[in-house]
Amino acid sequence: MPGLATIFFFQFFEHGSSTQRRELANKLFGHVLTLSIQMYGCRVIQKAIEVVDLDQKTKMVTELDGHIMRCVRDQNGNHVIQKCIECIPEDSIQFIISTFYGEVVTLSTHPYGCRVIQRVLEHCTDTNTQQIVMDEILQSVCMLAQDQYGNYVIQHVMQHGKPHERSFIIEKLAGQIIQMSQQKFASNVVEKCLTFGGPSEREVIINEMLGTTDENEPLQAMMKDQFGNYVVQKVLETCDDQQRELILSRIKVHLNALKKYTYGKHIVARVEKLVAAGERRIGLQSSQYPS
Repeated sequence: MPGLATIFFFQFFEHGSSTQRRELANKLFGHVLTLSIQMYGCRVIQKAIEVVDLDQKTKMVTELDGHIMRCVRDQNGNHVIQKCIECIPEDSIQFIISTFYGEVVTLSTHPYGCRVIQRVLEHCTDTNTQQIVMDEILQSVCMLAQDQYGNYVIQHVMQHGKPHERSFIIEKLAGQIIQMSQQKFASNVVEKCLTFGGPSEREVIINEMLGTTDENEPLQAMMKDQFGNYVVQKVLETCDDQQRELILSRIKVHLNALKKYTYGKHIVARVEKLVAAGERRIGLQSSQYPS
């Protein structure tokens, strides 16, 4: 479907009457799969799925039955599958969702599949579906966290998942926080754990970073690392005041040494900013209580 035809279809679906939309949708029947994997055609199918009546949406997507995985892995078709999940009632697209059972981890590590899995997590409320999909994700937390696409799925669960799902992820990462923080993709997951984890879970991560001796070896390694330094900055941003004081005291010992490292300089800048902010806060408090 060429670009001009796409614009024509778009305009009618967007602004036409319900009768015109129904007539236009009828013209698409028999061509849904072909159009879904075309650059311009997929946009028409997405718009139709947004605006046509439910009976027509349902009829249209049945043409994809047996070709779901092909569409998910296609640079155009994946957008159609995402739109189906977003706009069509779950019980009408169960044949789409059930295709993903047993394939969740594989899809999560695919450039387009990971987007589809995120839409499932957002829009599918059926208890059985939620259980199946989440179980598959949680069985492969560490692998997905380190994957260039899978990490987005784990981040999504950390941000939007249930508390026990977040806890499970942090529990799986515990003991590997330093290693994960120095890995390009997993470091983003650790940052999400710090942002959305509870106080006790954040404490587990912080304790692991501080290490068991006064040498601060794990913290030193992270501060000099191109990815780890951002995790340390996120810790300073998300921890409570008492933890921040402890971490700052550990960092200050190494400030001069950190200035010699490209990524260490990021930490130095953040610490100096925090120290200055703390001094301003103390100054303001003192001015409120003059002697």
